Amino acid sequence: MSTSVPTGELAEFGYRQELRRTLGGFSAFAAGFSFVSILTTVFQLFGFGYSFGGTLFFWTWPVVLAGQLMVALNFAELASRYPLAGSVYQWARQLGGGSRGFPGWLAGWMMLLGCVVALAAAAIALQVVLPSVWRGFQLVGGDPSITSATGATNAALLGTLLLVFTTVVNATGVRLVARINDVGVAAELIGVVVLIGGLATFAVRGPQVVLHATPSASGAPSAGAGAVLASALAAAYVLYGFDTAASVAEETKNARRAAPRAVIRALLVSGLGGLVVVLLALMAAPSLTDGQLAGQGLPYVITAVFGDTFGRIFLADVAVAVVVCTLTIQTGTIRLFYSMARDGALPFSRRLSRVNTRTGTPIAPAVVSGVLAIALLVVNLGNSTLFSTITATSVVVVYLAYLLVTAPLLAERLRGTLPPARPGWFSLGRWAVALNIAAVAYGLAMIVNIAWPRPEIYDLGGTGSVWMLLFPVEFVVAALLAGFCWWLRMRRRGTQGTSATTPVPEGALP
Repeated sequence: MSTSVPTGELAEFGYRQELRRTLGGFSAFAAGFSFVSILTTVFQLFGFGYSFGGTLFFWTWPVVLAGQLMVALNFAELASRYPLAGSVYQWARQLGGGSRGFPGWLAGWMMLLGCVVALAAAAIALQVVLPSVWRGFQLVGGDPSITSATGATNAALLGTLLLVFTTVVNATGVRLVARINDVGVAAELIGVVVLIGGLATFAVRGPQVVLHATPSASGAPSAGAGAVLASALAAAYVLYGFDTAASVAEETKNARRAAPRAVIRALLVSGLGGLVVVLLALMAAPSLTDGQLAGQGLPYVITAVFGDTFGRIFLADVAVAVVVCTLTIQTGTIRLFYSMARDGALPFSRRLSRVNTRTGTPIAPAVVSGVLAIALLVVNLGNSTLFSTITATSVVVVYLAYLLVTAPLLAERLRGTLPPARPGWFSLGRWAVALNIAAVAYGLAMIVNIAWPRPEIYDLGGTGSVWMLLFPVEFVVAALLAGFCWWLRMRRRGTQGTSATTPVPEGALP
């Protein structure tokens, strides 16, 4: 087994080295960058953001980037202190009273649900690009728009096929995943550079376009504050998942140094790249008022700027990014399943924590995550709100999981009980408390903003159903109740570890 860290690193936390430590610093960065995947998510959400905020939706990007940077800096400290698979779960567990503490367990539970929802949301992004590459990808016929019934049905079909593929690859082993991911990230970075160059070359207006409100797709003369706040969903969805760079820490060489850098770099490269793409797309779009930018999003701009043939080739590169993004999200989800299961924190923990000796990969979590994401698509088959509902819900759930890390971390800092960083570890120094407060405040504000019951997000069909409008709130409440019931059951059975550094004995797993 390859390792470049002291053999006692995982033993310090009571774990054995079971995963294969073969990833370098670039592969760790690639994991976080691919989860964010600006070619996937910006293409997926650009039309949505513009339909709400018009050109002013650009300004939600620097706000979200700044807020998430506060979160990432705090995560980088934790990645250096606790270089463990499952990142968010392990960090909250160490800060929240060990595996028997409900807050720490809850963070992992919410992150796990958020990852499964995000996995489904990423898979349906194929619908945004593939029918534009070739009409034959619209398998069910009809309108390919993802907000139409036929488009939503086709999105579920394409997403299911993609999830089957990523499940097989993830079950094969991390080495294959890393190779595909490294090649995919290189292709995506090249694609971003080409996209930025092309949009800048053919821009028809200056950057001052973002200083003036433009008519929205609904015909309103300008976007109001509420609409601009709603458009923040685009940036909020794009700029999360960077913690996956730390979730593969047990497979990363020199993880205490590599993981913090990978987390920050993944966010900054993705955030700044996405911000530039959004700005240049607004500058290069043939029209800002004919409804095409809101209805078709970036594929409309790409085809207009690059021409039909080259535009299709570029969209094919975007499709590759979607595949790699989905693959990486599932990789992070699998590590979270594994990390929680080896602590006895999930049903069927014995099987979910088992690492295949031939592939060095937990195969059961790969299958379970794929099946759950496919089930989520099947349940919403033909639902025109599939896209916006799943996307917004994933943001609310993941941001809540992040908050369950940053809030107890702040409490530890204020009490002065957080252990000091050792030499060579990443540290925020005297800025730690201020940056932590900013991360908590940002997380709270964004959760409220995205969960706000807007019909344009949660009830596109205009049914007037309160249940539809409150879907993310209902999802979170149901997740909390189900999670609390399971946690109580585990406590009564004593199937969890007794401390933050003592894992569950194998024979005690349910």
